[in-house]
Amino acid sequence: MARHGGRGWYGRVVAAAVGVTAVAAATSVWTAQAGPAGGNQAAAKPAAPKAAPVSAGIVHASDGGDHAVNITIDDGPDPAWTPQVLRVLRDNGVKATFCMVGPQAEAHPDLVKQVVAAGHRLCDHTVSHDTTMDKKPQSYQSEQILTAERQITKASGGVRPMYYRAPGGAFTPYSRHLAASHGMRPLGWNVDSKDFERPGTEAIVATVQRELPNGPTLLFHDAGGDRSQTVAALRTVLPWLKQQGYSFGFPVR
Repeated sequence: MARHGGRGWYGRVVAAAVGVTAVAAATSVWTAQAGPAGGNQAAAKPAAPKAAPVSAGIVHASDGGDHAVNITIDDGPDPAWTPQVLRVLRDNGVKATFCMVGPQAEAHPDLVKQVVAAGHRLCDHTVSHDTTMDKKPQSYQSEQILTAERQITKASGGVRPMYYRAPGGAFTPYSRHLAASHGMRPLGWNVDSKDFERPGTEAIVATVQRELPNGPTLLFHDAGGDRSQTVAALRTVLPWLKQQGYSFGFPVR
């Protein structure tokens, strides 16, 4: 899988993530709630149990069968573009998987909740979108994956990410098994629309049509810059896929 190039806006995300990570690390798994004034504290309540483990193999297949595709949307949520992507998906009756960057989810919990309410699925796309994660220590990989998982889950109101997509495909055996142990299936892609490069709407559509024989999981973006070409391309691609007889599913869990 091709790695994406430099994405300057993530530098700002990293700075925000440092503070979040420190808070997350200091947070206990038990939450004490204060009782009435002058009384004793209520009994501590345990945090929600960890999700059941899933396969650590990188998934590409669709749960919709052999003639179904998976639409995946990376890097958001973004207040300008995520609502437009959601509108196109709704207009076409398509459900997608949104691979969210933790601090973006934390900054826009209303959008995360909109994604969930519309029936889409969540995916952990780390804290700082570091495409060199596979060259970093395991402690760093763990921090990136688990902090983002917490941020996304909190922003969603308690709905956990079901998948983990390594930035630029920078998976490692460790990161795959760590994510899987937290109920997040490692998620790859077959068709990179190249929309991040903003080559033009027609070029994005042509790339998808040309590369579709490679497999069912399609990659688009709803953040990281001007995504107007992505929105326009989806308006063409989704009806075209239906015309070709494709249905829409989610990546196999």
